[in-house]
Amino acid sequence: MSEIIEIINARRSVRKYEEKEVPEEVLNSVLEAVRWSPSWANTQCWELVVIKDKTIRENLKETILPKNPATNAITQAPVLLAVCGKLKSSGFYNNTVTTKFGDWFMFDLGLFTQTLCLAARALGLGTVVVGLFDHDKAKRIIKVPEGYELVALVPLGYPAKISSAPQRREIREFVHFNTF
Repeated sequence: MSEIIEIINARRSVRKYEEKEVPEEVLNSVLEAVRWSPSWANTQCWELVVIKDKTIRENLKETILPKNPATNAITQAPVLLAVCGKLKSSGFYNNTVTTKFGDWFMFDLGLFTQTLCLAARALGLGTVVVGLFDHDKAKRIIKVPEGYELVALVPLGYPAKISSAPQRREIREFVHFNTF
């Protein structure tokens, strides 16, 4: 099996992290990988806020909605990444939306976030994509400007625990040939 397939199969949502800093060169390797993510017409609509400050991470933890299993990961991981997207860029030509689905930024940010998670895994790091939080309050905390949205928070660090693989649907359950 190829290395990328092994990385995809081994990626897990990590919610517990070691008390170990992520070296700058390792973080920079992740950032270098994500800059090559695909996007609509190469709009690269993403912006990434790298948060190491403990107080900011504590404030962001307060935005996590109750019963979210990733709550403690926000402050436990040594790095927290805030994935933001520029509005009215991806999926637009001449300031006009071009797709049935409107602004394409969520699709591009999904690609970007998956690239981030896989690059992190390849370097021995763990991540979890957190989307259940008060986005507007979190936006204010990290000062996201108008015209941009904060979409996800991604804790990043060395896993203290890696869960077993969750149950997955069989290929025959979701693949259709020629017609749905």
